Formats: sequence, C-alpha cells, structure tokens
Amino acid sequence: MADSAPHPPPALHVTGLCKSFGDFTAVQDLGLTLAAGGSLAVVGESGSGKTTTARMIAGLERPTAGTIRLGGHDVPGRRARAAERRAHARRVQMVFQDPYASLDRRQRVQDCVAEVLTLHTDLKGPALRQRVAEHLDQVGLDERQAASLPRALSGGQRQRVAIARALAVRPRVLVLDEAVAALDVSVQAQILTLLGRIREQTGVAYLFITHDLGVVRHICDDVAVMHRGRVVESGPTEQVLTEPRHAYTRTLLDSVPRRGWKPTRRTTTKGTAP
Repeated sequence: MADSAPHPPPALHVTGLCKSFGDFTAVQDLGLTLAAGGSLAVVGESGSGKTTTARMIAGLERPTAGTIRLGGHDVPGRRARAAERRAHARRVQMVFQDPYASLDRRQRVQDCVAEVLTLHTDLKGPALRQRVAEHLDQVGLDERQAASLPRALSGGQRQRVAIARALAVRPRVLVLDEAVAALDVSVQAQILTLLGRIREQTGVAYLFITHDLGVVRHICDDVAVMHRGRVVESGPTEQVLTEPRHAYTRTLLDSVPRRGWKPTRRTTTKGTAP
C-alpha cells in the first residue's frame, strides 16, 4: 500500500527570481528547491550572482521579479508589518563569511545570543540564560568563551558564535555565505562537522553559497551551478560533480588543484601582457 502521509513543503522554493541593478542583471530567471532538512550548495565563480541570490532569500535584498517561499510562506513585501518581518527572520537566518564584521565588538558572546532570543521569544531571567547556554554548548563554546568579547576569540570560535546566534530562533533554513572560506583547513573541517551534527539534531535545512567544491562534497546533498546569474546545472551532488553535463561545470571542476599539482609561472615575451 502506498504511503499516503502528506509530504512537508520544501524548506525553500524559488521561481523566476531576477535582480537588476540599473542596466546590470545580477540574477536572471533563477529557480531553486531546497528540501525540508536538506542541504543545497549554490556554486560558481565570483560575480556569478550567488551572494545576491542569498541576500534576496534572507530578505536583505528585494527581487526585481520572481517568488521566494520558505516553508510555504512568501517573503514579506516592502510594506509588511514588523511582526511579519520577525516571522520571516525566524524562518531563515544567514551566516556571513566574516563573523567579526557581523558581531558587535563591544557585546559579550552570551549577550549577543540573548539579544536575539529576547527579540523573538518571551524568555526571561533563568530560562533565557539556560537557552543561551544550550545554544552555545551546541556549537562547542564554554562559559569562559560565553563571557568573552569577540576579539578574545579565534576565527573559528567567532564563526561558532555566529552560527549559535543564527540558530537561536530555530530557523527552517540557514543560509551560509562562504561561511568557512576565511578559515584554515583544519578549522573548516571542525565547522563542517559541527554543521553536519546540528543538521541531524535539529532538521534545519542548509543553503551553502560557496566556490569551494570540497565543501560541497563534504556536506551538501544537492548542488546548483550558477554562471552569469543563471543556474546552468543542478542535481544530486555526486552526480553533478562526477558526471557534469554543462561545460561551465566541467571548467569549475578542472580548476580544482589535484594531488601532485604544482603551480608554474607563465613566461612572457617582451612587449606582451602576462
């Protein structure tokens, strides 16, 4: 007998998304679907429209055209009430590449997380402090680090703070915009392992914006390849990265250094550009 249980709506469904800045079109007729609890990477070179797409999904940029639905809800319009905008913020949160720039440098870590909870919940006093401690423990930060200012933490620890703050409202979708790009390789691995564990525990869906195909292989179920504002190829990660159909995807894969690769200096003749 077929399973008749209703399937949950996608965590994110984007159709016909466009964004223009004057005469320049950054994103054109873009479509994405992120399954509930899934993990989707949007990859492409700098200038392909990845970050503009992420900012529209998070509500930081307004689309020129198209629709964005999060768990069946539309993104609030320009004239939406404050309550509607807060509800949207509880559905989607964003983690940026540079956590130091997105954290208040004069605010202790625990106060940073408490501020978000105060805005979005009715928690106060001991209940608020307990929830803050739970979120910081979830990302591997202890009491000493909770009482610190961001400048006292390492880059990896600051990114853990940013993740804890984003997860404090228990969003359906977490957008990670090059969130491990500024970290060294060992810290990247720690953060990716942490994100994988949190996804299993909470069911949050991840939208990874990245140029690093190693990150894609490590944590993403599906991948969409962007080029000049359009998705040129999408599908399961293993399929796209092992059997790419589009020439641009093959170019991206060919640009990844392989074992034994050594950089060489290109020689030029006098009077020619390097």
